[in-house]
Amino acid sequence: MLEELKEKVFHANLELVKHGLVILVVHTHSTYATAWAQAGCDIPNIGTTHADYFHDAIPCTADMTEAEVKGTYELETGNVIVKRFEGLNPVHTPGVLVKNHGPFSWGKDAYDAVHNAVVMEQVAKMASIAYAVNPNLTMNPLLIEKHFSRKHGPNAYYGQK
Repeated sequence: MLEELKEKVFHANLELVKHGLVILVVHTHSTYATAWAQAGCDIPNIGTTHADYFHDAIPCTADMTEAEVKGTYELETGNVIVKRFEGLNPVHTPGVLVKNHGPFSWGKDAYDAVHNAVVMEQVAKMASIAYAVNPNLTMNPLLIEKHFSRKHGPNAYYGQK
């Protein structure tokens, strides 16, 4: 079991290293992010708090197949995460929801990875409340770009770098 977990983490790390990020992965079962995972839904970027840390929606993986669940489950969980990030930048979106399971986040060190997990839970909570208030809400894409780029862009000027 430990070897399977090491292999899964190694594989996921290789994919993230391709994007210039040496990482630590955190997995939680926080209430709101797990609820979005259980619903099988991405957490849409609908606010500036989300945009400060995650450029895009926090993606949710596809259903795991019978072979993935009955096979080397931990390894396959890593594989579904890697597959979900095809075409996405894991540095700009440092977290994922594994469908029917829960949230995984990462960062350059333990503090960063845990911080991203806390932010993911908070934006999941805010999105749940916001959609309950207004199911037809919209987000200004200009605000997403502004909030993300001012902290993470090439000319970042706001907050910690």
